Amino acid sequence: MISDFNDPELSGKYLGTITKDFLNVSEILKEASYQVRSRKFSKFPIFPISKEEQPIGQLLLGKEEKNLDWNYYITYVDEFIQRKLIAEELREEFENNYKNPDEFCCLFVMDKEFTSFVYIPFPEE
Repeated sequence: MISDFNDPELSGKYLGTITKDFLNVSEILKEASYQVRSRKFSKFPIFPISKEEQPIGQLLLGKEEKNLDWNYYITYVDEFIQRKLIAEELREEFENNYKNPDEFCCLFVMDKEFTSFVYIPFPEE
């Protein structure tokens, strides 16, 4: 369920555009993650990304407004549980696998038939 860049489809088809976008939006996503956690909405912010509009989370950055390849949404693990995208009995496993949000951004990549969680390290300051 939790992916990294070892997924061949991710590496070949998506890695370039995700990385290019991420360099342009990483500071915004890092601050949004901090705000979600500091305001105690959730310890587990998730940023769904897609090229088309989608119903998960709230739109944070539209691809047109920032000249990006992807739309960036913001939500957290509770919405994934409510929508049954993560089974309640897998919540603990998800939370245990969740990487340090001060160092990594949890993206949920959605593009047609491909969906996957991806953790991307924030650039060093």
